[in-house]
Amino acid sequence: MANSENPTVLIVPGLRDHVAEHWQTLLAERLSKVHTVPPLEVDRLSCAARVEALQCALDAIDGPVILVAHSAGVMMVAHWAQRYSRPIVGALLAAPADVESPFPEGYPGTAVLEENGWLPIPRRPLPFPSIVAASSNDPLGDFERVAQMARDWGSVLVNEGQVGHLNPASGYGEWPRAMELITQLAE
Repeated sequence: MANSENPTVLIVPGLRDHVAEHWQTLLAERLSKVHTVPPLEVDRLSCAARVEALQCALDAIDGPVILVAHSAGVMMVAHWAQRYSRPIVGALLAAPADVESPFPEGYPGTAVLEENGWLPIPRRPLPFPSIVAASSNDPLGDFERVAQMARDWGSVLVNEGQVGHLNPASGYGEWPRAMELITQLAE
């Protein structure tokens, strides 16, 4: 990295926001230079409101930034990159939620996501280095579709194997590999 200053990690949670035992929350507790996009009080399903919250969080950070997004947070980053411009060191995009495909029961439907501005998924290359960490059995993102998103975004695809949605429901609180991937982005 050209800038010798250590980057700040900005955590970009998915639609369920902050979950105490989630790897993003646990990661944030271990890092010294970290911010998290705060949860929304209103318009919780609005993609535009989520993108604005991401931009506001970035505005509060001076210096280099690495984005660490999970699930719908990945889509927030993709939408943000279409609207805003700021130097980003890199982005770890973990378990992207394929908002164009039906989700299992208990999650927002495609029609709800479409009316709230999530569709279509932006497919232009991201203007910063990125790593997509994907699961081969994610109920919210078919591996082949996620692999295509990674190609479209110009991201490095990392197959994490059968890790579900890489969340507490899939057995993941700690995810040590996240630090390894963040370190790769910072180099």
